[in-house]
Amino acid sequence: MTTRRRLSISERRANILEAARDHFATTDYPDASVTDIAAASGSSQSLVFHYFSSKAGLYASVVEDSLRRLLEAHLAATSSLDPGHPARDRIATLLAAHLDALSADRTLIAGAGEPEAALQHRRAANEDLVEQLRRIIGVEDFPRHAWALRGWVGFLDHAGRQWVELGCPEDERWPLIESALGALEGALGDWSV
Repeated sequence: MTTRRRLSISERRANILEAARDHFATTDYPDASVTDIAAASGSSQSLVFHYFSSKAGLYASVVEDSLRRLLEAHLAATSSLDPGHPARDRIATLLAAHLDALSADRTLIAGAGEPEAALQHRRAANEDLVEQLRRIIGVEDFPRHAWALRGWVGFLDHAGRQWVELGCPEDERWPLIESALGALEGALGDWSV
C-alpha cells in the first residue's frame, strides 16, 4: 500500500502555480477555469482560493512569478559575459534569453482581459527591464533616453508576441534579435551615448 505524502504549504502553492501557468498558457484569462486548475494540481478549488484569494489573484501570482523568472534569466545571461563586452553584445545575449523564456512560458505574453494586478506586475517588470538596459548601455536619466528605452520595451513586447504567435520559428530568431538591436540603436541614436 502506497501512502501519500502530505505536501508542505510551499510545495502545494508551487503545484497550484505550475498547474495555473500551464492552464493560462493555453486559455485566455476570462475563459480560464479555477476548477480545472485545482484538479490539475491535485487540490480543491477552496484550497486554491485559500492560497490566492481569487482567480485574479492566482493569475497575478502566475504573471508575477513568470516575470521574476524572466528578469532572472536576463540577469544570468548578461552576467555570463565579461564586463568588457560591448553593450550591443550584452543586449543580444539578453534578447536570446528573452526569446528562450517566451518560447517556454506563454504567460509572459499579455492576454485578453487580464486583471489590473497582473497589468501592474507587467508595468513594473517593464520598468525593471528599462533599468537593466540603462545599466548595460550606460545611459543617464535623460528624458530622451528614458523614452527611447521605454518605447523599445514596447517594441520588444509586440515583436515577441508576434514571434510566439508564429510558433517561435527558429529561423526567425536571429532576424528578430537583429531588428531589435537596430531599433534600440536607432532610438538611442548611438550605442555610445
